[in-house]
Amino acid sequence: MNKLVKKKTSLSRKKKPLPLESQFAEVAKLIQIGRRKATASVNAEMITTYWRVGEYISKKVQKAEWGSGVVKKLADHLQNTFPDVRGFSDKNLWRMKQFFDLYAGYEKLSTVLREIAWSSHLHIMAKTRTPEEREFYLLTAIRERYSVRELEHALDSGLFERSVSPRLKLSTVLREIHPEAEKMFRDFYSLDFLGLRDGYSESDLRKSIVRSLKGFITEFGRDFAFIGEEYRIQVGMKDFFLDLLFYHRELRCLVAFELKIDGFKPEYLGKLSFYLEALDRDVKKTHENPSIGIILCKGKDDEVVEYALNRTLSPAAVADYTTRLPDKRLLQSKLHEFFDLSVREMSPTYGGEPV
Repeated sequence: MNKLVKKKTSLSRKKKPLPLESQFAEVAKLIQIGRRKATASVNAEMITTYWRVGEYISKKVQKAEWGSGVVKKLADHLQNTFPDVRGFSDKNLWRMKQFFDLYAGYEKLSTVLREIAWSSHLHIMAKTRTPEEREFYLLTAIRERYSVRELEHALDSGLFERSVSPRLKLSTVLREIHPEAEKMFRDFYSLDFLGLRDGYSESDLRKSIVRSLKGFITEFGRDFAFIGEEYRIQVGMKDFFLDLLFYHRELRCLVAFELKIDGFKPEYLGKLSFYLEALDRDVKKTHENPSIGIILCKGKDDEVVEYALNRTLSPAAVADYTTRLPDKRLLQSKLHEFFDLSVREMSPTYGGEPV
């Protein structure tokens, strides 16, 4: 009986209201969500309109009914009809036609075209040459929630070429524990946004990354959450410090970065393995997966990396970086070499002899 009375009493008690600041924050969040949905809805309708206008013009041009003169007259008519609406100049109308022509044959992309801004589409159309490139940047922009500026940087830094080129060098253990890691990380990263001058130190590199975390996470992927720099690990009576420690949401594990301002050396793996052991013993939570270590170095010999990773028992990887905007033409040249090599290796007469 007493237990029943206590239960009824506890149920009748009113919960304490949240502080006013928390209540206000909840209302602000509701408004923010609503505005975001409204913006997305407006953008989707605008892209649909541009698609339909582009389709109409494309069909007229194909039938040789319209030329540049007619499109110019159409632009003047639209500007007179909708004087308060921008975006219907003759140049933009031709871009709408181009937009339709580029994607009309790709049904699988038709459902995602409305998910990025028109300005982003313009950058993709202007700076890509193949359907594969366009698809890559379109889907990447949606997945990583790129702003127009972030997408522009991805295009200028040759993200497509860097992503399609040889994959990140992984240890056997990392490939077994996290098989999806090979698709999530790249062999080469551009850290040009750090604005580092020649002669920088590892400390300069680390501090610049921390100051530019948004750019770093944009380059590596949105699933990274920053934990700390010079993260202290105590083993025995000594303190050790990790350069950078992140958490990867999809892999559900800690990711340790060791930063180097020179080329890769095999001994770097020994230190990293020690850090990963300490993280898994003393920092990793029971529901998390084993920690990953990435050595980010300024240049590497792929054969040396392969030899070093082949025998390590730690889930480790080695990636290269540049602090200057990479030469896109050089990246494209390397990409062609990579594809040519892949084709030769798949050929039944590879090396001049039947396989």
